[in-house]
Amino acid sequence: MTERVIACIPAFNEETSISMVVARARPHVAEVVVVDDGSADQTAAVARQAGATVLVHEQNRGKGAAIATALEYFAGSGASLVIFLDADGQHAPEEIPKFIAAARDNNAHIVVGNRMEDTRAMPWVRLLTNRFTSWLTSRVAGQRIYDSQCGYRLLRRDALASLRLDSVRFETETEMLIQAGRAGQKIANVGIRTIYDPARRSRVRPVPDTIRFFQLIWRYRR
Repeated sequence: MTERVIACIPAFNEETSISMVVARARPHVAEVVVVDDGSADQTAAVARQAGATVLVHEQNRGKGAAIATALEYFAGSGASLVIFLDADGQHAPEEIPKFIAAARDNNAHIVVGNRMEDTRAMPWVRLLTNRFTSWLTSRVAGQRIYDSQCGYRLLRRDALASLRLDSVRFETETEMLIQAGRAGQKIANVGIRTIYDPARRSRVRPVPDTIRFFQLIWRYRR
């Protein structure tokens, strides 16, 4: 029997790209869900017009909170698998089948995209940061994760049982891996394209988000 797959896309002020991402994801999944995290633009309206189910936060609460809303929807959806991908076009929706195949072939609870196989398009600061945070996250989670900061990932329904997420911003993606890894759930990696648009400014805030990451790691190491 074919497993039902949904895609969930956290989005904040992404009216220029969300339609394209939704349209390209729809052929590969049963449903596309966009979590509009308090956008001040037309992200929600554009996503609906593109055919997505839209969940709206009235105020911006952070990517982690958007992920939590998506996971809650997934839990009640009846779907077997959920694919998370970003709204800004940095993840190629055409690669969704690779995640589904990796989950099946590796009997994995979580599959994380790995951009480290071809880093030519990755800014060197981001490359060094990703390698270090992935190494540290792997040690705390107890499993090898090559690109822990990659938001392109798949979760099986039974992965939900291990997750009790407390964080609300970008560190949530790390917390998810630590909790699943420590619960003994298998985490697999799948190579994906590295896509960066130099004209787009990252929403990651280097100082506060780095501090939150280390606070999270410290909490779990204790």
